[in-house]
Parts: sequence; structure tokens; C-alpha cells
Amino acid sequence: MNTQIPAKKLRPNSVEARDVASVLHPYTDLLGHLTAGPVVMSHGKGVRVWDENGREYYESVAGLWCASLGFSNERLVKAAAVQMRVLPFYHAFTAKSHVPMIELAEMLIARSPVPMDRVFFANSGSEANDSAIKMVWYMNNALGRTQKKKIIGRIKGYHGITIASGSLTGLPNNHRSFDIPLPGFIHTMTPHFYHAGLPGETEEQFATRCAEELDKLIIAEGPETVAAFWAEPIMGAGGVILPPAGYFPKIQAVLKKHDVLMVADEVICGFWRTGNYWGSQTLDIEPDILVCAKALSAAYMPISAVMVNERVFAALADESHKIGTFGHGYTYSGHPVAAAVAIETLKIYDEIEIGAHVGMVGPHLQSELRRRFADHPLVGEVRGIGLIGAMELVADKAAHRNFDPALKIGPRLVKLCEENGVIGRGLPNDSLAFSPPLIITAEEIDTILDRVSKALDELLSQLRHEGVVA
Repeated sequence: MNTQIPAKKLRPNSVEARDVASVLHPYTDLLGHLTAGPVVMSHGKGVRVWDENGREYYESVAGLWCASLGFSNERLVKAAAVQMRVLPFYHAFTAKSHVPMIELAEMLIARSPVPMDRVFFANSGSEANDSAIKMVWYMNNALGRTQKKKIIGRIKGYHGITIASGSLTGLPNNHRSFDIPLPGFIHTMTPHFYHAGLPGETEEQFATRCAEELDKLIIAEGPETVAAFWAEPIMGAGGVILPPAGYFPKIQAVLKKHDVLMVADEVICGFWRTGNYWGSQTLDIEPDILVCAKALSAAYMPISAVMVNERVFAALADESHKIGTFGHGYTYSGHPVAAAVAIETLKIYDEIEIGAHVGMVGPHLQSELRRRFADHPLVGEVRGIGLIGAMELVADKAAHRNFDPALKIGPRLVKLCEENGVIGRGLPNDSLAFSPPLIITAEEIDTILDRVSKALDELLSQLRHEGVVA
């Protein structure tokens, strides 16, 4: 099919028309984009960005959960420029190295939530999770456990979009029409008490039931075939879902019982997002492998990391010696410019005491979300911790019943937020995410929530007019 570019909304030769004619956008209705066109961003400052028409937006989700230091940090720009002049590229293959990669690895190990032994670098969270999956398989081959290969994720978990990490992800739209998940990737229940808790059940009891379901799943699959369990401390793209009280200690007891590795996906939660340096510290996780990205470089350069403990590294080292090489890596693993920017990012976090700042503005975000929205006629649940949160829209507050997905209530709210000068992020079950740059002030949080409140009231008015709600 030769799809023509509709001319009714796009000016000939405009930036929008050029984009539509040339760019294939991720996570986009590609056919709808031909008519609607893009929002073309021109520049940013602090927690705000501007489009090419000069319109200002507050970034309520730090881009894609990642622009932790905002959009105009000159120290990070300088760090990149200085490194480009010294050593713009070198690889890490065949025992080659450079100072930025070494220094960054040392900094991450020093900051890890539990003792870690080595760091492997990649370029995105997806690549890092994909690499960790391969390491788990490689490790079990090294140990002679050639059947212990199955990976357990969670329904609504998000771990990336490569074939393997996309299989581990538990979101239907990441699987549909891509022929994934691959065999060997299985999923256990979502630990969302608001929807899955039984009448009269406490959070602690629900956490116990989640752990029991995992135990049953591992036993049914055969413990000798199950290698690792993957979890975000707080589910991000699945809806900003916080686990129930006591969840991870109960889950880890099951994993230890069956000798299954615990992998913490800290791509969103790492680097103070939850109020601690790592989400693992906030949620009592003791990972064997930790994956991080996004705020590692404040999103100024693509970089991610996989940290492994001594047990995992020892197996990788033994097997690579037997084979003659650890046959995995990327051209840009530990890229010196990306590593230099990440080093500067971690230094900035320490110097400006970003953790103490999150400790002040995070509670403000959480209290204001609840004060403003918990009793709104469209809002079923407000949830979050630190500088990450969400509100979920429902058709029936008492029954916790969501709207028909065909109504696209969540996307409508995101669009209204945009019209009111806030870039939002819609998530499953018509949830709206909040994950602003860590440098945000209480006053900027209030401005964002004022605008979101206006958008939510506009949506309510529209839905009442349409007869969707009373």
C-alpha cells in the first residue's frame, strides 16, 4: 500500500510535514500520525520544554522518566564536550579500556544497594535487560544446569523492547503482532492490591498470596528449569504500581527456596526516584543482578549498566575462560563520552544533595496528588512514593471498574493536559503518570497539578455532556 501524506492539517514543506514524510515514530499510531503530525520540540530549560511555535510545556514525566536534571544542565554539556576532545570513542572489546568506563564502574559498585562485583555497560534499558538475560543463561550453562533457563516476569511489568526483554515485558501491546513472548518467558500476577485484592484481605495477606502464586508457578514449571525472576521495584510503564506491604521479602523467600536469581530492574526507580538511591532500598530488595539506565546520565547520553554479584561473575568468568571469550557486547558499551556524562551526573547528585531535595519535594507531590485528586469523580486511585506517582481514572469508584478501553479516556486526558501546557504520560487502565525531573521545586509541582486539575475537570465536563458519566 502506498500511503499518501494527508495535506489537510500539515503545511507543505513545514517541519511537521517533513517529519511525517520521513520518520517512523516509536509507540505511535503510525497511520494516525500521517494526519495528526508531530509536536516538534525546539528547546528546553529546567523542567520545561518549548515547541517550535514557542508554546511552553511543563514536563511532568521527565521525558521518558529519564531527564532527572532537567533540560539545560551546562555541566553535563561541558563533560561531553571535554571528553569528545580527549577521546571521542573507544571500545571495550578484547580487554580494551579507558578511564571514564573504569571510573563509572567503580562509582556504581560503591553506590550499589548490596555488594556487587562487576559492571557491564550497554546503551539502553532494553539492551541492559537483554544482556542480563543472556548472562543468566550463560551462568547456568557454566554451572552445568542446562535446563535452568526460564525467566519469570510479571503481568504489566516493563523491561524493554528487544525480542528477549520484550518477551519478559508483560504488556499486551508489546507482544501483539510481534510474535512474542518467546518460549521460556512466563509471567506471574501483578501485585496491584487496588484491583487484585480480595474482599477483607489485607495488603500483607495479598502479598502472601502473590508469593504463594509465584511458588506454585515455579513448582509447576519445575524449579530445575526456572533461572531468574525480574521485577521493577515500582512498576513504571505498567501503571506506577507499588507492591503491597511485605511483598518483596516474601517473594525473595520463594526465590531462595528454589535457587532462582532476583533481578532488580532499576531503569526507572534508580538514582533517588523513590526517595532512596535505589528502589531496591525503598522496597527491601536484595538483587543478584541490578539493571539501571535513564537517570544514570540524566538522559543526556544513551547509557545503561548491568551490575552482577560475585556469584554471577564467577560463573561468567569460568565459562568465558573455557570458551576463550565472553561473546557478548556492543560497539558502544561503555562509550567514553556517555560514561563521562554519567560520571558527572553522579557527581552532581552527590554535590547538590538531590536525595535530600527529593526528600522534601517528593512528600509534597504525594500529598498534593491525594488532596487534589483522590475525591475527584473520575479518579479511583492515587498512588506513588518519592517523585513517582499516578492517578487512575475509573468508571465506577466503588467497584474499582475501569472505563471501556475503546473510549480512550486516558489518551483524552493526556491530550487535554498537553493543551493546558503539561506533557503527560498515559499508562494502562487510564492512568496518568507523574515522574518529573528530580530538580523540580514545590512551586513547579503546584503549577503542573493546577494545569492537570483544569484538564481533568475539562474531561469530566466532556464526559458528562456525552453521557459517559453522570
